[in-house]
Formats: sequence, structure tokens, C-alpha cells
Amino acid sequence: MKRYIFPVALAFGLIVGSASVQASEEGGLPPAGTNVQDQASLQRGAKLFFNYCVGCHSLKYMRYERIASDLGLTEAEVMENLNFTGAKFGEPVVSHMPAEMAAKWFGKAPPDLSLEVRAKGADWVNAYLNSFYLDPSRPVGWNNTVFPNASMPFPLWELQGLQTAVMTEAKPGEDAKVEKLVLSQPGKLTPAQFQQASRDLTTFLEYASEPAALERHHYGIWVLLFLAFFTLLAAMLKKEYWKDVH
Repeated sequence: MKRYIFPVALAFGLIVGSASVQASEEGGLPPAGTNVQDQASLQRGAKLFFNYCVGCHSLKYMRYERIASDLGLTEAEVMENLNFTGAKFGEPVVSHMPAEMAAKWFGKAPPDLSLEVRAKGADWVNAYLNSFYLDPSRPVGWNNTVFPNASMPFPLWELQGLQTAVMTEAKPGEDAKVEKLVLSQPGKLTPAQFQQASRDLTTFLEYASEPAALERHHYGIWVLLFLAFFTLLAAMLKKEYWKDVH
């Protein structure tokens, strides 16, 4: 059995190691710390999304009915607390902001966020939510260190407060860069509470990007147990077949 255990362990280690290396090479952003298995975090994130984001952004691949089922909510709770567009329970989450007006106001229509975390990663989305600062030179009055010159105003400013940028000294031929962000005016939440809020919102968007992940994680342990049992059975069968071969 030892001759089989080592290759399996080595393969598993290479898979985990390569995933860690890939994560560390995605820009060096701080880890978001999301956990889609945390139902309370998902519920808080859903509340934040529908109170602060759905006015501009849609989740066209998600239905209110599916959100209720996955997040442990009743139809009444979803329709009363999360549905502000008048959609039916079985309909997808679509913002009522007219695309042509949004393009006029912001330069382009706000993107659908159904696959935002799949496209850019949870770390990027969480860092983006924490990196807005006041910038009078921008049309909407805001800028972002993770996504410079973003056309999006910061919807969570009442919660976080107002951040201002401390700029580096400009060198000849170069523009000054943001050295750090300073919270110049506190919001309704403390910095630690806002970190949790942005993590909750990112967690919900991560779930929205792949709702099947909730079920896949539950099935994963059974798949691993089956593979372990099958490997043991295959090794015993091979030993039985080859016991008379010299």
C-alpha cells in the first residue's frame, strides 16, 4: 500500500501548491477571507447588495427564488426585504436603471455583476470596495486605487466614511501616485465593521458567480471518500490478480 500512498499524496500536494502559487500571483492583494458556506455572511451580503447596489447593477443569472432557497430565506422575507424592483419571485434580479441614461450619467452602463467574482476574483472585488477615495478631478468625484479612474461613485460611503489620498511627491516627467488612503471622515461603521461588511458583500457576489458551489462543497467529501475507497479496493484487487506472478 505504501507504494500507492506516496503518488496520491504527491499529486494532491502539487494541486494544492499550484493553486496557492496562482493565488499569490494575482496581484498581491490582501485575502478577502470569504466563505460561501457561511449562511449568515451570505444573508448580510445579500442585504447590502439589494440596499446599495441593485439600483445600478443586475444579477441577471440569479432569480429571487434561488436566492431564497440557497440562503435559507422565505419567499415573504425575500419579497419584502430584498425585492425593490417589483419583480416576481421567480424572475431574475434586474436593475430598473435605463441603460441609455446610465451611459449618459456614468459614461457607460453599469455592468451586470453575476460573474464579477469569477472574472476578477474575490480578493480583487473586496480590495476594490475598500479602495475608493475622494477625487474632485473625476466626473463623479470618486477614484479607486485598485481600478484607477473608475466611473463608479462609491455606494457604501455612508458606511465606510470618506477616504482621502495621500500622494507621493511627483518626480520630473511622472505623475504623483497614491501612497496611502486616510479615513478623513468616519462613517456609520467602524473600520473593522466595514471590513466585515465588504467581506459579506464579496461573499454574496462570490456565491452569485457560482451558486452550485454550495452543493458542490457538500458533495465533495463524499466524492473524496469514494475515491479513497476505490483506490484501496483497486490496490487489493491488483494484489490478488498478481499474487501468482513472479
